[in-house]
Order: sequence, then C-alpha cells, then structure tokens
Amino acid sequence: MKLNEIRDNAGAHYRFKRIGRGIGSGKGKTSGRGGKGQTARTGVALNGFEGGQTPLHRRLPKRGFTNAPFRKEFHEVNLGRLQAAVEAGRLPVGSPVDGEALVAAGLLRRVRHGIRLLAKGEIKAALTITVAGASKAAVAAVEKAGGTVTITGPVAADPAAVPKGKKAVAKAKAIAKSKAFADAAAAAAAAPPVPKEEAKAKAKGEAKTAKGEAKTAKGEAKTAKGEAKTKDEAKPDGSKKAKAPPAAAKEGDAKDAKPKKPKAAKSKTEE
Repeated sequence: MKLNEIRDNAGAHYRFKRIGRGIGSGKGKTSGRGGKGQTARTGVALNGFEGGQTPLHRRLPKRGFTNAPFRKEFHEVNLGRLQAAVEAGRLPVGSPVDGEALVAAGLLRRVRHGIRLLAKGEIKAALTITVAGASKAAVAAVEKAGGTVTITGPVAADPAAVPKGKKAVAKAKAIAKSKAFADAAAAAAAAPPVPKEEAKAKAKGEAKTAKGEAKTAKGEAKTAKGEAKTKDEAKPDGSKKAKAPPAAAKEGDAKDAKPKKPKAAKSKTEE
C-alpha cells in the first residue's frame, strides 16, 4: 500500500453539501437560513433564548452541589498490572509495594490522594502492598498468593473535636439527643418491673402526704390571721385621735357678714 492509496472507511466521512449554488440545489439564495433577521446573520447565539420570557435554565431551582473542587482522586491499579510489572522486573518481589514504588516502576506518574487496588487480572507473586483502599476480591487474591495488603484509608476524624458550622453543630446535638433517649430506654428496659399493687400503694401514700401538707399550710395561715387580728384589738385608746367636730359658726361672724343687696323694684315706666 502506498500513501496515495490510503482511503478512509466507507461512510466515515460525510460530504458537506454546498450551499448558495442556485435554487435547484435546495440550498440556494438564502442557503437554508430562511428570510432576513437576526438568525440570518453571523455571530448569533440563541441557545436558551425563549423570545424574552424567563428561560428554562433560570426557571428551574438550583439544588445540590458538586465536590469537584475538593474531592479526592485515587489511582486504580489492578492485580494484572502488578503481575506484569513483576514479570518485567520493574517490581522486585521482596520489596514493599506502595505509591512511591509504583511511580518508580513507571506504573503511575504521580500518587495524588492514594491508590485503590482492584481485582482485575491474576496475581501470582507474593507482594507486600500498602494502599489507600482495596476491594475484598483483590485482598483475597493477594492473600491467596501469599502476600499481604495494608489499607491506610482516609484519616479518621477526632470524635472529641468541636464541630464547626451551624449544620455540624445541629447534627452533633441531634446525635447526642438520640443517644440520650436510647440510653434512657435501655435503662428503663433493664430495670425490674414494679408490681401494680406496690405502685398503687406508693402513689396513694404520696397523695396522702401531699394532702396532709396542704392542711398544715392552711392551719398555719389561719393562725397567722388570728394573731394579726388580736394585735389590732390590743392597741391603746390614745393611739388614735378622735376627729374634732366641725366648729359651729359664731354669732359675731354672722353679724359681720355683709347684708345682701335688695332687688330693685321695677318701675311703672319700665313696665
């Protein structure tokens, strides 16, 4: 085969239809753009435009989140790749296999947040592997071949650490409340049941005691009231001064009073 004989597969390339080449082609004159207006011009992007009404991407509520900025990225390594590296001499059987060893062997470019071991392929060499995570099938296959798998996993959070943020505090309170309810229920279930007769007698005795205390308090109140009354009656006679009767009007005062002017009699002329 020569370079000039190389051809693409049939149907792999679609020939673009030429436009603007007469009305007989079906794509002449307006070239499939319709009449005049905004859509007939270049540089127009109407994706999502709905004629002026609120478009769909603004009408729908925005919920959820993405953890792309802070998510952890793990490299997946299968058992078959480890066996191939051992057979190629890039991984020595006796040395430990971890992220740095895999980078040195050329299986990975960088470790990032860790390595996940998966069970695709077959492992025959006995390796001591240290990874961030591994599937159960992969662990079983490595142990069957005589090796060991140590899973470091993510760093566990300190349970005594103080939660930060409103949601974390609310969650911690809810957990503590549910735990307290569960402890109380367990204690109530573990306590021996009280017979009904004893419970009734106990409740009756408490009611009688409360009634007696109420009567005693009532008697003390009556006694205090009687003592206060006795004190009021035992006061001396001179303790309260009798009010003097209003002074009688003197005769001299009546004489000194000015006589009232007699009313003037109407004259006949006025009548």
